[in-house]
Amino acid sequence: MLRRAGPSLRHFLLQRNSSAGHSSSSREAKMSRPLQARRLEGIDKNIWVEFVKLATTYSKVNLGQGFPDFPAPEFLREALMRALSGGNHMLHQYTRAFGHPPLVKVLAQFFEKLLGRELDPMTNVMVTVGAYQALFCCFQALVDEGDEVIIIEPFFDCYEPMVKMAGGTPVFVPLRLNPPKDGKLMSSADWQLDPAELASKFSERTKAIVLNSPNNPLGKVFSRGELGLIAELCVKHDVLCISDEVYEWLVYDGKQHIRIASLQGMWERTVIIGSAGKTFSATGWKVGWVVGPDRLLQHLRTVHQNSVYHCATIAQEAVAQGFQRELMLYGKPESYFVQLPKELQQKRDWLVQSLDGVGMKPIIPEGTYYLVADISPFKSDVPDVPNSDEPYDSRFAKWMVKNKGLAAIPLSAFYSEAHKNNYTNFIRFCFAKEEATLKAASDILQKWKQEKASS
Repeated sequence: MLRRAGPSLRHFLLQRNSSAGHSSSSREAKMSRPLQARRLEGIDKNIWVEFVKLATTYSKVNLGQGFPDFPAPEFLREALMRALSGGNHMLHQYTRAFGHPPLVKVLAQFFEKLLGRELDPMTNVMVTVGAYQALFCCFQALVDEGDEVIIIEPFFDCYEPMVKMAGGTPVFVPLRLNPPKDGKLMSSADWQLDPAELASKFSERTKAIVLNSPNNPLGKVFSRGELGLIAELCVKHDVLCISDEVYEWLVYDGKQHIRIASLQGMWERTVIIGSAGKTFSATGWKVGWVVGPDRLLQHLRTVHQNSVYHCATIAQEAVAQGFQRELMLYGKPESYFVQLPKELQQKRDWLVQSLDGVGMKPIIPEGTYYLVADISPFKSDVPDVPNSDEPYDSRFAKWMVKNKGLAAIPLSAFYSEAHKNNYTNFIRFCFAKEEATLKAASDILQKWKQEKASS
């Protein structure tokens, strides 16, 4: 009886499963429920996805993305090899969630020097997966529904979508260009905040302002006076400051990077964000950090422990050894933090000369490893597209990589939708490249100039 019933039962179950599968697929085909969370609406496009693909497909020389094509310093690579092959097998396991103890300790020691105050490595420092995650933690932990966040334009493009994902409202204030009247090349210092315009953006709904100095994409290093104005308004309106300082060591021509947290009344309301990728020319390692008061960082720790939770132990160990070296050499000529900006200033000057020589007017950056250039003289080279709502600089950058093999990023990508069409005559180049790369870019520009002259 049981043997005879078996096949019938099996047949029945197979039929039922087949029927259920068919009806399940029918139901799936008819699903009308929205799948995307509302907080993702309007933020799905990303300039880097599009232009990285273009550069990979067409470029002979990529000066678009912001990463060096030269190696990280030898002492840092050696530190990583020691961590990988040394006898401490625990470096292959989890470390402390909020930062590998040797790294948070040396970061605290370093920032004590820079800020002139004592820091607790366990409560005033947190390690993140790059500065990108540090920013995400800041917005998720500190911004609520209806809060306004002031963003200075041009800005690194992730600020706006991160504010929106947190439920906040971005409020934009642009740096205004005051070009020199003596015929000299423009400088990033010529892009300035209008004090009255900045003050008008603060209200009872303002929760935070995002400061990026040195600024990506312009390379502007905010002066003590400009930082003082921002600090005064933050204190007056009880506003937080999210200070993105990933290019803190990359300043030129004797300029000084001033940390806004060191100004009166600002430590208790500021989160400083840093990056080993930019500091040690190792962007792929994705090690970043935040420094600030425990009353703010405790909320960032909550976001971190419930999302990423932990960063790669070996990378943190190597970065810790790098900082230990730099702490011993602080201010000395052998310091990487002294040598790197000197090398990058030479590369900057090379690219400035190359661009100026072909009529693409560069804006000389005071910091970072980016340079913005005015492409107005080249407008006749790029075919016009009637009724296109795509900014001109975006069309120019796409045309240039496809037709000349040189990749750059349109400046309008660093502006809000409301303002991007006001700044469509500029593109951004990255000069953290080998001499051979910069020479290849110069050759492309020279050939282009000759073609223009003969046409």
